[in-house]
Amino acid sequence: MFSGAQVSLYPMSDDFVGIITGAIGALDPWRDRLRTQTDDLSTLMVGPPEILFPAMRDLFVAAARTGVHCTLHATVSRGCPGEPDDPICAPVTGLSRSAPLPERIEQARAEVAAAVPTGQAISAQFSLYPLGVGHHMDEIYGCIDFLKSSGCFAQSKNFCTKLRGDAGPVFETLSQAFTRFGAEAGHVALDVTLSANSPTRV
Repeated sequence: MFSGAQVSLYPMSDDFVGIITGAIGALDPWRDRLRTQTDDLSTLMVGPPEILFPAMRDLFVAAARTGVHCTLHATVSRGCPGEPDDPICAPVTGLSRSAPLPERIEQARAEVAAAVPTGQAISAQFSLYPLGVGHHMDEIYGCIDFLKSSGCFAQSKNFCTKLRGDAGPVFETLSQAFTRFGAEAGHVALDVTLSANSPTRV
């Protein structure tokens, strides 16, 4: 299986270069489990699905702790049929998506409840796309049930769901949505935009 994310970080500051380069150091503890490649648009992070979100969390929190308004946009994918299998992407936990949907929802809730807070408040909006399966709406509705009871749910929006809370539980909610829903061997994509220190909060 191949899994990875295209990630772009945007600090709203004249010192955006310093903030971005400083935040990149937060990826150091994850580098032995990730392969990264940066160009002028984004950084590709390739690795196990369960590692992608903690790594993005640490990157974003490091930038947000400067106090400036920061956003991060990521497109995350697993199981894309157009990408070759890569040993670095092997799941860490041996997570199975073949369990009944109610059981997976309960497991996801428990993981979010156990997430360690970071002290950084953020908001996020994301959309989950389980591709290539006939029962994709069952998976989406199951994911929505999980989100509404996750403790991070803010509101439903057109085409996406909004989350709000500490970065620890919010990123764990995103990780659980990505790793527990969708077909076992199917292609799943997630599109997310995150914000911290926004001058407007609605």
